[in-house]
Amino acid sequence: MSDIILKMNHITKEFSGVKALDDMNFQVKRGEIHALCGENGAGKSTLMNILSGVYPYGSYSGDVVYNGQKCQFHNIKDSESKGIVIIHQELALSPYLSIAENIFLGNEVASSAGVINWTKTAQKAKEMLAMVGLEKENINAPVNSLGVGKQQLIEIVKALGKKVDLLILDEPTAALNDEESRQLLDIMLQLKERGITCIIISHKLNELSYVADSITIIRDGKTIETLDKEDKFTEDRIIKGMVGREITNRYPPRESNVGDLVFEVKNWNVYHPNDEHRQVIKDISLQVRAGEVVGLAGLMGAGRTELAMSLFGKSYGQKISGQVFIKGTEVNMRSPREAIENKVAYVSEDRKTAGLIAIDDIKNNMTLAALRDFFSKKGVINKNEEILTAKKYMKLINIKANSIEQKVGSLSGGNQQKVVLAKWMITEPDILILDEPTRGIDVGAKYEIYSIINDLAKAGKAVIIISSEMPEIIGMCDRVYVINEGQIAGELGKEDLSQENIMKNIVAHNGKENK
Repeated sequence: MSDIILKMNHITKEFSGVKALDDMNFQVKRGEIHALCGENGAGKSTLMNILSGVYPYGSYSGDVVYNGQKCQFHNIKDSESKGIVIIHQELALSPYLSIAENIFLGNEVASSAGVINWTKTAQKAKEMLAMVGLEKENINAPVNSLGVGKQQLIEIVKALGKKVDLLILDEPTAALNDEESRQLLDIMLQLKERGITCIIISHKLNELSYVADSITIIRDGKTIETLDKEDKFTEDRIIKGMVGREITNRYPPRESNVGDLVFEVKNWNVYHPNDEHRQVIKDISLQVRAGEVVGLAGLMGAGRTELAMSLFGKSYGQKISGQVFIKGTEVNMRSPREAIENKVAYVSEDRKTAGLIAIDDIKNNMTLAALRDFFSKKGVINKNEEILTAKKYMKLINIKANSIEQKVGSLSGGNQQKVVLAKWMITEPDILILDEPTRGIDVGAKYEIYSIINDLAKAGKAVIIISSEMPEIIGMCDRVYVINEGQIAGELGKEDLSQENIMKNIVAHNGKENK
């Protein structure tokens, strides 16, 4: 019989009378990589927060048995003292401290008198960075000078510095590109070889098939089943367990009903906001028609988000030049407010910081962008109209919540994303720019988001989708602009859309750039 490192027995956890976990059982074998799958709101993060002490003993019922002993963790320090370390989806690094300082933050290399030994700190930091392939990084550089992928690896190094036996990773690849994701997964396999047990929460099912030894599927706070690698778990089998039904088509069908030209950009140029000599967007021209879904494809750092933000009221960059036409008329949108007034909406890739006010309720988040033009008269807000509209959209796009007064921060990722979409739908835009609209949400919630996008296109909206997931771009778009190094590398129609053709355009453009 395999050695069991962790058992969580009959775990029940409630929030405001709603059961997030309902008599759940979960166990992990020592030395394995165990994946936890489920829809947003299924209870995955709640279960891991109990294990790591974020939700203290006494706030739930049931037993946590670790290394054969019942544990009562009252905080994260308690769980870390036993070798359990959690890396949350939102990175917990201090952006202005150095790489070395972040690695040992709260776990400083100090003398008995409490004085930090910076020489040893530097030496140990270099040794530990080499474990994850970051030996060339400057340990004195501020951590915010690194990309998200490298920051995620710094979190792992930080965990290794705490003598971790059980490492929990919550959506570790959500914000990473394919290359960065594979690097992180390979490091997890290396940790496994060193005897470290890992639990990974992820919605990227192809990654789990690559890295996981076992997968536990949960739905509505209950364990559905646990599959071992010998069972040859397939994506279809996992999806059926997650959503309770088979999804034969991951992208809902949409009839093409492309109309007149709505949005046109000509010779758009943008320079970096902090460096007037660094050009980020170079002479980009594009068009989007009514009822058309146009994709912006490219690798991480290609300039897609920078392009979108600069078009949305010049909210990114400096020395911006070029022309924007809406329904044939040239417009100059100098601020996000002017963009909204011109019926342009932008759904940010980072809903946590740029899309929502997490401590506020659903209603206020939904009506925020439309408050001035749709819900107020001479500065007086019509509260009744606000409430009716929020309830209407909550029902229209199936937001799962107790009421419109529920705090947005308590919602699952998929439902938070729906609130962001509702916020912009209420402004009645003609042009919607959706930046990573399904990042960090499960396959069932993705399908619902895709259906909303199709409905918007059917209503004659011009939709632009930015996505790092090529299957999503291919499955949802009528036409795609491939962006590389801040330029248009190619344009593909529906009949030519494939991952291979997208990459061919990127490689060919790189060849031109290097000549």
